[in-house]
Amino acid sequence: MNRSAIYARNFESHRAALLDLYGQLPEDQGHFAAWDGGLSFIGQADHLSGSAGRLLSMIQGQAPGALPEASQSLTEARERLQQSMDAASQAMSAMSDEDLSRRVPAFGGREMPVAALLDAIIAHEAHHKGQVWVMARMVGVKPPMFVRMG
Repeated sequence: MNRSAIYARNFESHRAALLDLYGQLPEDQGHFAAWDGGLSFIGQADHLSGSAGRLLSMIQGQAPGALPEASQSLTEARERLQQSMDAASQAMSAMSDEDLSRRVPAFGGREMPVAALLDAIIAHEAHHKGQVWVMARMVGVKPPMFVRMG
């Protein structure tokens, strides 16, 4: 398995587990947030979907662009998570070793290798996924395994 396929698989193992959990959440809990000013389940999903797309745009040398309007329902947020997983996995899998080594403008105007941005996407996914796992327990939902294997 080449490096780009490993990045795609690692991203998918996190996102697929997140999708499994979102599949268990009751629709009426979409606006639940663990604290005042915190992201709700819908907000977390939109944030992760949008962030993955924006980072992939940076990797492809494009301006990140504006985030879409907020999802109106948990169902819509789930669909965005799935669509952004498919797009990110496909883009990651298509990268060559040269692509992974290429430096691109990143945060704060500094340049980073594409591989470092992919690491950031995966770490960001895991960070927010952990928040969603805690939130799910707060509303009485037992989360699945933290990553989906295989």
